[in-house]
Amino acid sequence: MTVHIGTSGWSYDHWDGVLYPPALPKSRRLEAYTAEFDTVELNASFYRWPRPATFAQWRDRLPDGFAMAVKAPRGLTHARRLREPEQWIERIAAGWAALGDRRAALLVQLHPAQPRDDERLDHFLSALPADLSVAMELRHPSWDDSAVYDMLRRYNAAYVVMSGPGLPCVVTATADLVYLRLHGPGDDAMYAGSYDADELHRWADHIREWDAQGRDVLVYFNNDLGGHAVRNARDLRAMIG
Repeated sequence: MTVHIGTSGWSYDHWDGVLYPPALPKSRRLEAYTAEFDTVELNASFYRWPRPATFAQWRDRLPDGFAMAVKAPRGLTHARRLREPEQWIERIAAGWAALGDRRAALLVQLHPAQPRDDERLDHFLSALPADLSVAMELRHPSWDDSAVYDMLRRYNAAYVVMSGPGLPCVVTATADLVYLRLHGPGDDAMYAGSYDADELHRWADHIREWDAQGRDVLVYFNNDLGGHAVRNARDLRAMIG
């Protein structure tokens, strides 16, 4: 894995005519997506964690070299808020193993109202299997502290660099992996709007820098409304070359 650029999710009706031919059956959307992109961020796992057999089916359907990032379940991140994570980690590890060489990273998105808690984060990271690559999306501004980034570095856990209305945009690398989520430009609404060429060129410069440092980079556009995520992913990929 080096630099992979894709979108958050792939099955959207409003992508017909943008990524998918009109009237393409939903069952064929994944194949159409993988014909153009080499990575995707799985969002359905946030709402209902799939069985290992489902992960194995994705492993068989995804082409060689494809990387799937998987969003951690909300039962862990939003209900328990990382408390007593062991039971969830066991289920996650089973799905991770079944995904095999198609796995990219586990995205752990904390509730935006969850403030900094170093002890809880440390316990969670220490409980993860050594072979599980994790990326932490820490949305509450209290997490923006050098001690937090040092903890992530100790565990080789990636800090999720975020762009989006109301989100702290801290451009930093804490692991062998850099995980970038682009939720939409401006201050209007999440998951909407299109990044202009200047904004994309700035992100391309950061990506080149991370790549030159020998880090792997995962980039996911989450501004799916209107198909902007698809267009922005295409444009950024062309800029990277």
